[in-house]
Amino acid sequence: MHIPMISAVIFDMDGILIDSEPLWKVALIDAFKTVGATLTREMAYETVGFRLDEVVEHWHRRFQWKGKSSKDMERLILDKVTELIEKHGEAKPGVHTILNFLKTKPVKIGLASGSYYEIIHVILKKLDIHMHFDLVYSAEDEPYGKPHPGIYINAAKKLDVRVDECLVFEDSFNGVLAAKAAKMKCIAVPDLSAPTLQKLMIADKQIASLEEFDETMWNEVNG
Repeated sequence: MHIPMISAVIFDMDGILIDSEPLWKVALIDAFKTVGATLTREMAYETVGFRLDEVVEHWHRRFQWKGKSSKDMERLILDKVTELIEKHGEAKPGVHTILNFLKTKPVKIGLASGSYYEIIHVILKKLDIHMHFDLVYSAEDEPYGKPHPGIYINAAKKLDVRVDECLVFEDSFNGVLAAKAAKMKCIAVPDLSAPTLQKLMIADKQIASLEEFDETMWNEVNG
């Protein structure tokens, strides 16, 4: 009988490595204002973890704006969030500590984000953490974004590991759902103000910060 041990740790990016979710919300609200669509911060939680084209499509179905194409809106949002990240983006507490900790373990480290590569590279450069990752993968290369599990299944393939030997760190319900559907272990590090907080109970464990992850917890997830 195969008893899976963790051989790869895969991180979501927005909300896990960088506190960018509030910046995305500002970018979305500002962009949709230009087409007369009023999006609140509470409404924006509906699409946390979605790929950007799916975010735009979701809200276009709701608001049916005219005057700008979906691609125009994507570009507007990308430009705004890039500006905000470069000005205000900071690593979440514990990011550097956990990445250095994992370097002492026999595991591969991956990044699997719903964000486009354009934003991923901006954030990795801003945080100066690109050297830690054996794989950087975007749902841009997938037919569907999260909560579809494809991004995690294919990240495992690219890392050459079994899905049941992967541990994922996620902050959103859509991300946790994707990880669990891929048959991976998942630790949720939630935004405590998120309305989906109770749904994150489907994760294997919840922690308030990456700072909480230590040798004891590592042994627990390998048990």
